[in-house]
Amino acid sequence: MTKKLGLLLTLLFVLIFSAACSEKAVTTPKEEEQTTEETTPVSSEVTEEAGTIKIGVLASLTGALESYGKQTKNGFELGLEYATNGTMEVAGKKIEVVFEDTETKPEVAVQKATKLLEEDEVDFLVGSSSSGDTLAVLPLAEEYKKIMVVEPAVADSITGSEFNPYIFRTGRNSSQDAVAGAAAIAKPGVKIATFAPDYSFGWDGVAAFKAAAEKLGAEVVLEEFADPAATDFTSNLQKIIQEKPDYLFVIWAGANSPWNQIADLKLQEKGIKISTGAPDIPALSIMEPLVGMEGFSVYYHTLPKNKINDWLVDEHKKRFDGAVPDLFTPGGMSAAIAIVEALKKSEGNADGTELIKIMEGLSFETPKGKMTFRPEDHQAMQTLYSIKLEKQDGVPYPVPVLIRELSPEETEPPILNNK
Repeated sequence: MTKKLGLLLTLLFVLIFSAACSEKAVTTPKEEEQTTEETTPVSSEVTEEAGTIKIGVLASLTGALESYGKQTKNGFELGLEYATNGTMEVAGKKIEVVFEDTETKPEVAVQKATKLLEEDEVDFLVGSSSSGDTLAVLPLAEEYKKIMVVEPAVADSITGSEFNPYIFRTGRNSSQDAVAGAAAIAKPGVKIATFAPDYSFGWDGVAAFKAAAEKLGAEVVLEEFADPAATDFTSNLQKIIQEKPDYLFVIWAGANSPWNQIADLKLQEKGIKISTGAPDIPALSIMEPLVGMEGFSVYYHTLPKNKINDWLVDEHKKRFDGAVPDLFTPGGMSAAIAIVEALKKSEGNADGTELIKIMEGLSFETPKGKMTFRPEDHQAMQTLYSIKLEKQDGVPYPVPVLIRELSPEETEPPILNNK
């Protein structure tokens, strides 16, 4: 396939997947004003003759998932520093990173990925914050024969129906979330309604949760989907109230979350218990009515107990005015560590086809403990956390408190790529 033909096919593919509307960028602590492209500094001691490894990172640096993109960016930069002991070099080659803003729009993601591959000539792609953006870009990784490390997009189809051998995912997928979420509430006789955004992230998440919950004997009585850009969820929530489930399991991403309206409509007072994955810290701040809720967490900075997470928390506080790493910061760090570890084993060879052989089955240590790329679909097996939201003195939001770790074996998702 020629690059021109491949791009046309990719653009057609994009039409299938829509993304949330973009929003104005917000500056984070100690973060300087951003352009849509940024390049990290690299060591000046490595000669040009030794070569450069170039990594293109796609992230929602503006738009509905802006906070997730910035968490990934911060984590990726810290991960490179940790994995290279501060040298920004691997196997005698310097590392250069170019960040591109997808604006949480699949068509923009394709444009930016094409620019990274053709103009910047990157050796790796990483991203993106949105499943829609990521699904649109996957064919380019295969066409250009470049490894793409997916982080943090969760749609099962990324390592399922739309899988190609150049795709490796450090982010967890919807099925891993579903196993953790179902374990918290599903049992025989329990009736559950689901609420999710109406695009690939939500569809895959609900399908995976339903399968896991029904396996445990529960009944999913309603699957309610909402416009991912909506701000008023009253009609959706009224349908759920009318169905009278025992639980409402919520899957959501983005700043326009439904938590305030769930509280306003007093679902829990109506006998409907709420369960969900614990979100990032800004979203936790509006979940005061859900104190006592049991669910699961992808990450909260006090949950993992290992030296890499300790380093991440300490360094993040130093660099961001005391702020702790948030939900997707360790994922960005894990993606960077995976790339560096693969390049160590390849002795700096960034050829995508050769790296597939090295990365299949590769294990590496992360802030969440050991991850392993499953050879069959390149999904990283990883730890998740069963948690309860509790009020703690001095913390202005409900805190995810560990009930127990859910091991990589417990949260292992089904293989869905049929390859």
